[in-house]
Formats: sequence, C-alpha cells, structure tokens
Amino acid sequence: MDEINLKKELYELCREFILGRIETAETALEQSREASNDDTKSSAGDKFETTREMMAQDIGRTKGLLADAQQNLKVLESIIDVSIGERVRNGNLVYTNQGIFYISISAGSLSSGKSQAFAISALSPVGKMMVGKKVGESFTFNQKEYQITAIF
Repeated sequence: MDEINLKKELYELCREFILGRIETAETALEQSREASNDDTKSSAGDKFETTREMMAQDIGRTKGLLADAQQNLKVLESIIDVSIGERVRNGNLVYTNQGIFYISISAGSLSSGKSQAFAISALSPVGKMMVGKKVGESFTFNQKEYQITAIF
C-alpha cells in the first residue's frame, strides 16, 4: 500500500474511532438524562439528593467526554488535506526506525492492510517531540531513540 492511500485509510479509521466515541457519549448522556427524569423523590430525602447529585456529576463528565470527542473530530477534519512538507506537522504520516506514526488524534494502534501505525496527537508527549523535525533528525522518548526516515 502506498503512503498516500495508507494516510487516507488511517484518516478514515481515526474518523470511525472518534465518531464511535461521539455516539457512545451521546447515548450515555441521553440515558443519564432519562434516568434523572425518571427518578422520583422518595421518603429517604437525603438518599434522593445524593442520587440526584451523582447523576448530575455523571452527566457533567459525559458532557466533557462528548465535547472532547467533538473537538477531536474538528482537529481531524482540519488535517484531511495536509500536504507533504519538510518538517513534521499535524496531519503527516511519519516513518521512523521505531514504527509509523499518523499525527492526528490519539486513537492508538491502527491496522490497515499489512501496515500498522500509531495515531497520536501532536500534543501527546511523543507528538511534541516529533513535530518540527525533518527527515534524518532524531529524538529520544522513554529511553528509545527515534529517527525520522520519511514524512508524508
């Protein structure tokens, strides 16, 4: 598989990953709201108030996860047509002596055909070390030496 097709495939895998997270968060939010609305006040007033507060906290956490996933989708959409450059930046497919990295969102290890790549955010620790580097440059992360061999 050539690098341009691999990059497109990885983009689609990241997109599916983040759309799945959005769908899961929206479903959880809807279920939490329904549970909150269905909860009726019982004779144990303190228990009721504690339950309501826990539900409100759960809804708040889920809203945060949903907002994070939606932000990741925006990041992903902004890098769909990033061209090949001299230096690593968001949207690049980066080959190193330690593996292939797709600088996009944090989606972990992705497989496409015979290729495996790691989808990482430019803001992740290894992403920060990689961004701005050129082919031939190297960096050390977790006591491993990474040398950039190609950028697409």
